[in-house]
Amino acid sequence: MSKISNVSPLAPDQFPKMPSVAGVVLGTAKAGIKYKNRSDVFVARFTKGTQAAGVLTRSNVIGAPIEWCRQIIDPNAGMPSARALVVNAGNANVFTGPQGRETVKATVSAAAKAIGCRQKEVAVAATGVIGEVMSPDNIVASIEKICASDKSTGWKKAASAIMTTDTFPKGAWAQTEIDGVPVRICGIAKGSGMIAPDMATMLSFVYTDAAIPSPILQTLLTLAVRDSFNAITVDSDTSTSDTLMLFATGQADHDPINRAGDRRLAAFRDKLRDVLMDLAHQVVRDGEGATKFITVKVKGAVNAKAAKRIAMSIGNSPLVKTAIAGEDANWGRIAMAVGKSRETIDAKKLRISMGNVCLSKGGAVSADYEESMIADHLRGPDIDIEVDVGVGKAEAVIWTCDLTHGYISINADYRS
Repeated sequence: MSKISNVSPLAPDQFPKMPSVAGVVLGTAKAGIKYKNRSDVFVARFTKGTQAAGVLTRSNVIGAPIEWCRQIIDPNAGMPSARALVVNAGNANVFTGPQGRETVKATVSAAAKAIGCRQKEVAVAATGVIGEVMSPDNIVASIEKICASDKSTGWKKAASAIMTTDTFPKGAWAQTEIDGVPVRICGIAKGSGMIAPDMATMLSFVYTDAAIPSPILQTLLTLAVRDSFNAITVDSDTSTSDTLMLFATGQADHDPINRAGDRRLAAFRDKLRDVLMDLAHQVVRDGEGATKFITVKVKGAVNAKAAKRIAMSIGNSPLVKTAIAGEDANWGRIAMAVGKSRETIDAKKLRISMGNVCLSKGGAVSADYEESMIADHLRGPDIDIEVDVGVGKAEAVIWTCDLTHGYISINADYRS
């Protein structure tokens, strides 16, 4: 793994002070899977009655942990009973054949035995190198050690245990009410490279004490991920291991929730989206080698899907990303990225702005534009790009980062 000596310049000042969530016990251990002298296994244990939901990678190349989660998480009804989550860092357990599945089987069996639950109540996830077979022995020993203690590890330690090329642990939380009863939503995430989510990001786990049935949780999560994790990209590469899960312990004493559209869930839906958005943005801010956080807004498209495809075409363009890294207002690269999306546009009405300065309109450079007008904006850490394609009223927003030499260095050395 490349040696990362510096925290991303886009990182938050500090890890948030997150409260505990009733019914959740966190634990970490040093299994030595890949990293030395750091925790690399994380176990979350849940009280009986905990419900769960999950969205997983749509990649056609997946790991054994994803195979297992696809068996226990119904994409429409969620996971009606969850007692544990086991995550390891350093080895993704992808393309590892029968041995990979045996490792997952041993992991699930160990957790179920230690907690006293059914195997299908144990979710698993992994992140790290692809194609390297791993023994389950160290993970099993770590599970037994963690579950032998009732003490809960803090959120920061849990988030740190699942890091790979991340330069900082990621956490976010919110508090709201259902029926006047306070409820908490706390989440952690990891991700830095191989980020172009398709249903989830690399790894993210969110917990609440709300009493919400799994089918409703699944609906809420599926909707919330669309404009958060599924609206970010670092390098256009969708991970084999993308996993996002939401666990509800039911410890908050509010009246039953029977449908996702219940008005009493309005504030909860908003706060869940806020937490997911915060975590997703942190992933982008920790993009490998990133120095700029870029917001791309596309409007005037024929429909929302077209707007998002155009925005992603801009956000994934190496030419756009390297121009931003070099603080170069090369709007022609943005125009190129709009065109290569092959979505419907009106080139004569195309308008490109950056930092609220119009760079191009009417198919040519803006008459009163001078590069000095945008220089200060490009020197800053937060870059705003807005494009109006002039054919409709739909819009979309995505977030990405620049592309620097740091990205190459990190990934060239990753397995070293």
